[in-house]
Amino acid sequence: MTSSSLRILFVSHAYVVGVNQGKLEALARTGKAQVGLLAPSNWKALEWNRLLPLETPYPNIKTYSAPVLFPGRGGAHIYAPWKIWQVLNDFRPDVVQVEEEVFSICALELAIWSRLTKTPLVVFGWENMDRQLPLPRRWLRQFVMSTAKLIIAGNRDGAELLRQWGYTGLVEVMPQMGVDTQLFTPDRRSPSHQHKDKFHIGFLGRLVPEKGVDVIFAAVRQLQQQGLNCQIILCGSGSFEETLRQEALLHQIADLVTWQGAVPHDKAPEEISKFDVLVLPSRTSPTWKEQFGHVLIEAMAMGVPVIGSNSGEIPNVIGRTDLVFPEGDAQGLAAILERMIRDQQWCEETGRYGMTRVYQHYTHERIAERLLNLWQKLLEPNNAAYAMRHEKLI
Repeated sequence: MTSSSLRILFVSHAYVVGVNQGKLEALARTGKAQVGLLAPSNWKALEWNRLLPLETPYPNIKTYSAPVLFPGRGGAHIYAPWKIWQVLNDFRPDVVQVEEEVFSICALELAIWSRLTKTPLVVFGWENMDRQLPLPRRWLRQFVMSTAKLIIAGNRDGAELLRQWGYTGLVEVMPQMGVDTQLFTPDRRSPSHQHKDKFHIGFLGRLVPEKGVDVIFAAVRQLQQQGLNCQIILCGSGSFEETLRQEALLHQIADLVTWQGAVPHDKAPEEISKFDVLVLPSRTSPTWKEQFGHVLIEAMAMGVPVIGSNSGEIPNVIGRTDLVFPEGDAQGLAAILERMIRDQQWCEETGRYGMTRVYQHYTHERIAERLLNLWQKLLEPNNAAYAMRHEKLI
């Protein structure tokens, strides 16, 4: 590390899982940033009622952990104030980046400390729907926004919302984390995968109504009627599974569906390598729309073509209209799939396109590079003040 490297403290529950820390490691590897992380020591995955201990796979990241109140609740969890003070005092960051929503209590805590210590605050959030918040939460959101020097939105709708909510500062759009191109690599794909009797249509995600898996079923039924051979590979679990099994019977395609169940993240590349195409057919509900669709960039990094609906951020992630269909439109999805099956050259071209796009925008290293540029921009006017900070305790 050079003495002039930036000291960046990340605060987020997302990084209790080691595989999510790839962006932080990529930053540390540049030699331009010293990376600290404060994450809960008692985080719970409420869906499975399971405690997630903080993983520390990267020695380059200086990790701090502390118990939080309300573990598992993204917007409500809270650290003891003295713990935050201890961490700030020990690490002495140039920038604190809180990756929780602007209306979360955790973001409020760090906004207060940011004002007290005059440390610039950056906030990252995924929120892309204008939910009705109670008055205290709206006040909290306003306080955080008026403190933040930069807010990173995980999607374009989120960036527009920030402006709608009255934020006038710097806004940047990028995902929270990129893709690990050592793990998600085209080398894992079998060269013979495109010469099978059946065209394998893959899905990896939660089996819930919003993910639109039933649209794949309806599309494959149409392809079957045209005499095209397909196999659906479903990787995931969820409350909608039984309904989907009934849907498959209804569409008379039950024998064309392989149910793989939930797939751990380290096994995801192995499953994706079996797909000829990955489909993300999400549909917007009154309380949710697709915030990014991280599985898209994982498949793209492997050279697997992707198709998605126009829900939320999906069209912006994919970046070309011929691979996007209107949400809920099985006929539109079937038309794209038919072209992929009949035109192998086009299918291969879309796979190469996806890989290029990932390397341009979505690797951990590319996101790390963008963050470094943003932080340097933030600190430029006050270089002398930040140099002085390192000479004294907070």
